[in-house]
Amino acid sequence: MRIGVPAETRPGETRVAATAETVKKLVAGKHELLVQAGAGLAAAQTDEAYAAAGATLVDARAALAADMVLKVRAPQAAELAQMKRGAVLVGMLEPFNADGLAALNAAGLTAFALEAAPRTTRAQSMDVLSSQANIAGYKAVLLAAATYGRIMPMLMTAAGTLKAARVVILGAGVAGLQAIATAKRLGAVIEASDVRPAVKEQIESLGAKFIDVPFETDEEREIAKGVGGYARPMPPAWMARQAAEVAKRIAAADIVITTALIPGRKAPVLVTEEMVKSMKPGSVILDMAVEQGGNCALSELGKTVTKHHVQIIGVPNLPATVPVDSSALYARNVLDFLKLVFDKEGAFSVNLEDDIVAACLMCKDGELRRKS
Repeated sequence: MRIGVPAETRPGETRVAATAETVKKLVAGKHELLVQAGAGLAAAQTDEAYAAAGATLVDARAALAADMVLKVRAPQAAELAQMKRGAVLVGMLEPFNADGLAALNAAGLTAFALEAAPRTTRAQSMDVLSSQANIAGYKAVLLAAATYGRIMPMLMTAAGTLKAARVVILGAGVAGLQAIATAKRLGAVIEASDVRPAVKEQIESLGAKFIDVPFETDEEREIAKGVGGYARPMPPAWMARQAAEVAKRIAAADIVITTALIPGRKAPVLVTEEMVKSMKPGSVILDMAVEQGGNCALSELGKTVTKHHVQIIGVPNLPATVPVDSSALYARNVLDFLKLVFDKEGAFSVNLEDDIVAACLMCKDGELRRKS
């Protein structure tokens, strides 16, 4: 099959959907790889490396006109116009973006959104959300630490002792847990909160303290279990109690990192303006949910702003700030997914009895299979 790998065109997007490593494996599977010249440069994937792996270097038009196109982000209108009807598209296609999916369907594509893969053991190797969230959680701590005007660990010197930074992490999914681990390695004292009680052990195993908010009703306990490994919106009464507990910690914190996302919904506001006002001058907030509206009421997309003497970081798409490793992990995720849609002879085949294939398939043959 002719597989195209175009350069990403969205502002700030530095990742690439296939690396020389995965291109070599696809070529070994009798596929023809058409990689846009320069597509991987930001991710340290040179044209020479792609050529050595067996790819043909082409322009954007040729890469987009392939039988299958591998992307990191959903194609923009100009890219869609260059793709042929009946082509296969694989990438992070925003499965909750109804307008975006409708555009893919109208273009006559067979589109697979890798973010929709189920959270099962079998799907772990192609879980793009987890691979990219790991990178994001790590980089979030480094950005916050670089912005913070003090050091992270306790330091005893002849001139006196410097206290360790107090870090509060809201949301303990993959990104939050990696943020805890990274902050711990830097010597911070960490507290973390999540609506799911099951993550308490994970938080504590990484050396952080769990901010416990007891459940008062069976409804709260049931909702807190989440669905498919993701959090669900909690009842207002529980959110109010959580806000009160979190507010106490935020007032004493030096760094706050927020990671709370609910698939298909606007991110919940966990840090209000009043909480920001309570923080010490020079404190830092990094809002990892800023692209979905933000967990902090004062964060601004793409900006670092100072409000009430607190620096609030709203850098989007953190994985793209670590393009080499993000691309390496993403490309392996894509490669593992492709094994499910190619038969032993290397022919493309959609097996809807496979739960991963069925979950990721957004549209095919003019039928929109995912109703956002």
